[in-house]
Amino acid sequence: MENWDEVRTAYQVARLGTVSGAAEVLGVHHATVIRHIDAIEARLGVKLFQRHARGYTPTEAGLDLLRVAQTTDDQFSQLVGRLKGQGDEVSGELVVTSLSSMAPMLAPALTEFQQMHPDLVIRYLTGDRLFRLEYGEAHVALRAGAAPEQPDNVVQPFVGQRLALYASRDYVERHGMLQGQDDMVNHRFVASDNENTRAPFERWLRATIPAENIVFRCSDAVAGHKAIRAGAGIGFISLWEAANSPDLVMMMDPRDDWSGKIWLVTHVDLHRTNKVQSFVRFLKEHAKGWPQ
Repeated sequence: MENWDEVRTAYQVARLGTVSGAAEVLGVHHATVIRHIDAIEARLGVKLFQRHARGYTPTEAGLDLLRVAQTTDDQFSQLVGRLKGQGDEVSGELVVTSLSSMAPMLAPALTEFQQMHPDLVIRYLTGDRLFRLEYGEAHVALRAGAAPEQPDNVVQPFVGQRLALYASRDYVERHGMLQGQDDMVNHRFVASDNENTRAPFERWLRATIPAENIVFRCSDAVAGHKAIRAGAGIGFISLWEAANSPDLVMMMDPRDDWSGKIWLVTHVDLHRTNKVQSFVRFLKEHAKGWPQ
């Protein structure tokens, strides 16, 4: 195919199902997307999509193109990620990903590392999605829970993640202190909106109290922590975050079955580059001062 732009456009339309979605991802006008689709269909002499009011549905030929373009796009992304990590300079982009709940500790560490290397551009990506290191989506990932088992990743134990139940001082003034586990049915709680979460502390909470006591549910940890600070209820916060929050009151001490481990994950192709090694060494040293 002599025009990769048209193939890439068709791939994004097939993947997302709409012209507007493809235009946003590609950073082009929707008219450009339509023009590319019309051009590639005319060149190939086949219909790649069925047009309808809800968007574009790929035909059998469109699905064939989607599979080939997916492989090609992944290979390009992997190549770019490897090239960005090459060289001895600690410069260019450093892409780090973690759960959003780690931001209070990681953001200052990343800032300090960038001050040591002023030519470095930091991209700090947070959220529950597992970024694909094998396709160059990140240089370093910090992941919680069981040790990651993806092939070709270098996995190192990093820090423990200990949590306790906290509430705001305002909540305590209105509802009183939590008087042990038996008193939990008399209190209000903040928890994840995902009832199937694998987080051990969230599973413990749902098994311990009635569902109606969870009165504030959030889709991510940052929102949950803000709700706890605002007085919505009692919820789990890591010791390292609570250490910098004098407005929080510990309502129940940490338990071993709430705890987890954070893992440092890098891809084998980038693990030994100077940029990644420099950051990993720095982060391990920096973490020695974190509350455990």
